[in-house]
Amino acid sequence: MSSDRGHRDLELHVAEHPAVDAAAWLADRLREAVVERGTATLAVSGGSTAPPLFRALLLHDLPWDRIEVWQVDERVVPDGHPERNAEQLVDLPVTVHRMPVTDADLGAAADRYAAALPERFDVVHLGLGDDGHAASWPPGDEAVVTSRRAVEAIGEFNGFRRMTLTPGVVNSGRSRLMLTAGASKAEVMARWLSDDHSIPVSHVRRAGTVAFVDHGASPWRV
Repeated sequence: MSSDRGHRDLELHVAEHPAVDAAAWLADRLREAVVERGTATLAVSGGSTAPPLFRALLLHDLPWDRIEVWQVDERVVPDGHPERNAEQLVDLPVTVHRMPVTDADLGAAADRYAAALPERFDVVHLGLGDDGHAASWPPGDEAVVTSRRAVEAIGEFNGFRRMTLTPGVVNSGRSRLMLTAGASKAEVMARWLSDDHSIPVSHVRRAGTVAFVDHGASPWRV
């Protein structure tokens, strides 16, 4: 595994098995939070890299009863639907706070979810889309990236309406963990690190963020 800290305090790791390395890093942060504050609070994204991260995390000895998990983003579909990000969390032996995307009034539901959030997450987990999105923030959607609300219900994006945490909540976390893989992510990683403000991930604070990528997603390939 190689690493680099030369991107305004972003800690970037290129690894053969980034999910395994990311899980080890996350396990350490969760243990530290429990020792320091009695509980650990984690916000998790959906996406293709989340399941391997969670599978690797389950191999670690953790104080599971002291860990609480919230969702970073969720698709507005019924409970049990295969596109629900929450379905990726069913095997984690923790308290999970699901986004209330089945409520009739999504705006009011988002406000209630926001009111129940911890003051500050210990870790916020993020993925990265081919179009540069993170946390279901649509490209060009100023309503999301400038909102003062902690949780926002947004319109259709990639085929689904969404609920998502806003940048203020994501960036106030003590740490952010980004995990991504595949050659299709190399260009957008390079754009993010070169200060391309046209992509949604540019709203993620790089200081305090640790990124684990495979060799295909390495920005040094571009």
